[in-house]
Amino acid sequence: MLLLQIRKQRWVTFSFIITLILIIYSFSYNNDSFVEKYDFPIIKQFPKMPHSKKNPVTISGVELGRFLFYDPILSIDSNMSCSSCHRQSHAFSYELNYVITPKELHLNGRRSILPLFNLAWSSTYFWDGRVTTIEEQVFHPVRNKNEMNSNWLLIEKRINRSDFYKNKFKNVFGNKRIDSVMIAKAIAQFERTLLSYNSKFDKVQNNEAKFTKDEQEGYELMLNKNKGNCFSCHTTGVNDLKGEKAFANDGGNTEKELKLLPDRGRELVTKKMTDIGKFRIPTLRNIGLTAPYMHNGIHDNLEHVINFYSDGIQVNNNIDGRINNAHAGGVHFTTIEKRKIALFLLTLTDSSFITNKAFSNPFENEKNK
Repeated sequence: MLLLQIRKQRWVTFSFIITLILIIYSFSYNNDSFVEKYDFPIIKQFPKMPHSKKNPVTISGVELGRFLFYDPILSIDSNMSCSSCHRQSHAFSYELNYVITPKELHLNGRRSILPLFNLAWSSTYFWDGRVTTIEEQVFHPVRNKNEMNSNWLLIEKRINRSDFYKNKFKNVFGNKRIDSVMIAKAIAQFERTLLSYNSKFDKVQNNEAKFTKDEQEGYELMLNKNKGNCFSCHTTGVNDLKGEKAFANDGGNTEKELKLLPDRGRELVTKKMTDIGKFRIPTLRNIGLTAPYMHNGIHDNLEHVINFYSDGIQVNNNIDGRINNAHAGGVHFTTIEKRKIALFLLTLTDSSFITNKAFSNPFENEKNK
């Protein structure tokens, strides 16, 4: 009997020690169960938001990613951050002519900068769709000679020398040496929180507002399959077009010009001749904020874009079949129709998104405390 009690007592003591070790281990490595998950809003007009199992979003991860997004530490000369090109005031795209003029973009075969919002629903990123995750997307600008022109080994050394970042990374990832994967994960967590869903268009969809007569007629022109047929390609909510439907050649070049393009678009990824001149179809959300337009920034305002689809289409072998009246150069809107379409497009501007302090520069907020 005594022997049985001793064994039982030893087992209880052993179990207690093992439990204690596991608890200490969990805290030491910052197990997800002790990291507070980020609470995303439920957006009723959008499909269910996809989440990354490999990079679950946490409050501390978002905070860390936000600091990194606004920190020029990622560039070779510490003069450029992600926010240098992706500006909140322009839906995380850039101001017209801020980085490079549309003419320079076009002549050098360089691309305009896509805005950043509602990224979780996308299945590919960049104009040519060359990556399939937000995390992978983060890696490219850092190495790009026309952007940050840096290298990840240098960045890792810089951040590992920073007590500020070492503490923040420890809160998110535990006691591990900071590497490029962790940096990309943190920035991706912040970028996943960049949600735009509160434009006038959204309020109309949710029966919280009404279009004006001109806005409604502009919307109907874009819906009309015999006129604009715009929504056969473009989205107004989340850019959840899948596969090759997410890319199109919109008739910006003749067949002769197509063969001489300095930027061959989707073909650079797929190696298919039929993909020459195809580029990502961007969402129309916040379009009033994201000039210049097209992959090469060739149109610097909405009027020019509407004029192009109305009267400037050029036929080539790769043109998308969804482009209406391509053989006739476009759909030929009247001046009044063009004005109404422009008025509708402005209802897609989400002013609360571009003023949301949760997305703003955290270094500025620190200064103002």
